[in-house]
Amino acid sequence: MNVDVNAWAVLVAMVSSMVVGSVWYAQPVFGKRWAKLARVDMKKSQGSVFRPIAITVVVSLITAYVLAHVTFLAHNYFQNSFLGDALSTAFWMWLGFTAARFITHDVFEGRPAALTALNIAHEFVTIMVMGLVIGLFGL
Repeated sequence: MNVDVNAWAVLVAMVSSMVVGSVWYAQPVFGKRWAKLARVDMKKSQGSVFRPIAITVVVSLITAYVLAHVTFLAHNYFQNSFLGDALSTAFWMWLGFTAARFITHDVFEGRPAALTALNIAHEFVTIMVMGLVIGLFGL
């Protein structure tokens, strides 16, 4: 079986994750709370932001591609609307692969539950927006 992935949908979904992250972690939104919970001193120079942004772009591109790929497979199986299958796939991938893994790592690392919740919520919004983009673009 050939898996059809819409390259434009993947690129726009990747960009959407950057937009969601930029808004979510902005100081007036959750940035101050995140910095406090993660014990990041925003007054200290954190060095160049190029490397973390470049890594985030690559990882977001991979996430968008995998989501589009699995959405195609889910759509072939369930044959609901492509948008519905994209959103459903995004939700289950978030729950099983993102939320569950965050919780596991954060518990062992002793991170505050509020930080875990904040980051899991961010990932939920990110992956659901990616699913929305992929679903709206279609095949």
